Amino acid sequence: MLDEHRTPRCFWAEAVNTACYIANRIFLRAFLGKTLYELRFDRQPSVKHLRVFGCRYFVLKKAGHLDKFESRCLDGIFLGYASSSRAFRVWILEAKQVVETCEVSFDEPMPCTTPAFELSGDDDEGTPIFEDEEGADDVGDAGATAPAAAPVPSATSSDDDGGPLPTASSSLPRQQAHVEAGPAEDAGEVTSEIVPSQQVQRDHPDHRITGDIHQRVTRLSVASLAFFFHSPHVATFEPRDVSHALSDSNWVNAMHEELENFERNHVWNLVEPPPNCRPIGTKWVFKNKQGENGMVVRNKARLVAQGFCQKEGIDYEETFVLVARLEAIKILLAFAASKGFKLQQMDVKSAFLNGFVEEEVYVRQPPCFESAKFLDRVYKLRKALYGLKQAPRAWYARLKSFLLKSGFVMGSVDKTLFLLSRGGDILIVQIYVDDIIFGGSSHTLVSSSGYRSSKALKEPLSIKPSIQETYSRSLRWEFRGMIGSLLYLTATRPNIQFAVCLCACYQASPRTSHRHAVKRIFRYLKFTPEFGLWYSSGSSLSLRGFFDADHAGCWIDRKSTSGTCQLLGTSLVS
Repeated sequence: MLDEHRTPRCFWAEAVNTACYIANRIFLRAFLGKTLYELRFDRQPSVKHLRVFGCRYFVLKKAGHLDKFESRCLDGIFLGYASSSRAFRVWILEAKQVVETCEVSFDEPMPCTTPAFELSGDDDEGTPIFEDEEGADDVGDAGATAPAAAPVPSATSSDDDGGPLPTASSSLPRQQAHVEAGPAEDAGEVTSEIVPSQQVQRDHPDHRITGDIHQRVTRLSVASLAFFFHSPHVATFEPRDVSHALSDSNWVNAMHEELENFERNHVWNLVEPPPNCRPIGTKWVFKNKQGENGMVVRNKARLVAQGFCQKEGIDYEETFVLVARLEAIKILLAFAASKGFKLQQMDVKSAFLNGFVEEEVYVRQPPCFESAKFLDRVYKLRKALYGLKQAPRAWYARLKSFLLKSGFVMGSVDKTLFLLSRGGDILIVQIYVDDIIFGGSSHTLVSSSGYRSSKALKEPLSIKPSIQETYSRSLRWEFRGMIGSLLYLTATRPNIQFAVCLCACYQASPRTSHRHAVKRIFRYLKFTPEFGLWYSSGSSLSLRGFFDADHAGCWIDRKSTSGTCQLLGTSLVS
């Protein structure tokens, strides 16, 4: 922080305060998904006011009478944030003091070349010395001396939410700060004006060089990297395309992480394209992963194949894959509750990259990541890629083969259910694409199988509304999004299933009354968060069914409505 804008070392305490202030509002705590500020105050912090430490700033002068040619602002350095207000802490170069003010105009892209101070002998008056830049002309009159004073940082509170309250303006005592003296002939030439620094550091430690050591560095290339200097821990925007993503280092790292998964899993090989080969295109897809509080916690970049270009019989044969039914999952939950099992859930990272491809499939090189030496080559897939039509089937076949080799027995009715029996204990595994639910009668048996648990799923909520069709303007896209989210909630809130399905009948041409009915469901969910499915332990496993019907109940067209429910003991499964 001090080196980037060449801020004097005597402001180290202000740099520490600012670093703590920013860290408490940006970096997430592991497993909690929240910042320290949010954990303490139970609200999300605002980051709109954050500025670059050490940047140049301008403060409006409040003097009553100013000369016509006199400057209307004061120049200085930004040092951080006030502890008792929303003001900024700034060091005024002319007054040699730190003040707290809100009337500040920042110039962040321009580095501020600030004076370093050298003390010689017993003299406690410092002489500011400016570091001359290569090829730059001297600014100001030779021999001009600036006021001798050395700044010292003020209070060292770690955050603006506690600590003693500083005064609005405070003078700082002098402090000695050693700097390396320049040539003797230049000792008397001192500039009295702040000059923006354009110097690039050339002496880098070898262990910190990440690129080609022989590659020439230009000022233009350094300027293009200025965007990355102050990027946050994660990017908050979703790129439109790969060219947009390359402008942010976080998305570049996400794309490199995806390609590293390809290399680690040996997904493909770069080969010469065979005759009459029509490779499938690839595309980057970018998505922000959000935590429970809605904050972005991860930038995910995924390289997918354009499966719509595949030809049946050439690039793929069969695509059908088994998926666990919702009723099967509920039966598993009821059975586990009855027997006292502890169920866990896991998600396989990049699951489709583990399935082997039986057909010969060729894809183009990833956009903006082509091999410079082999631009005309293509990748031959060894394993499936997201977007391929046969990718889910290939993943299921690989997982099924692994479970059968491990001693599991596949269910005779539900092919996504696998059982492992050892002595008097059993282990149950239910597969839903790349999400796996597993549990057993013995905790040791579950642990020895190598599975890892992840976060439990949330339980959704619901209601039964009354639909009256009226004619108004169309709200198709918003209405469909609301219905889609509610349909997911019906898995654990069957009491809203009828209302949601009734509203879903009007997705083609929804009216304002339908939108109000859906909003009523959301309001009902807000005030009934305690409702959900209940699976009691020790209940019987007898299957019971209930039926009911409302004959000619609809007052619009007099249609009838019927419904059924099945219980395994006391647990609702369908």
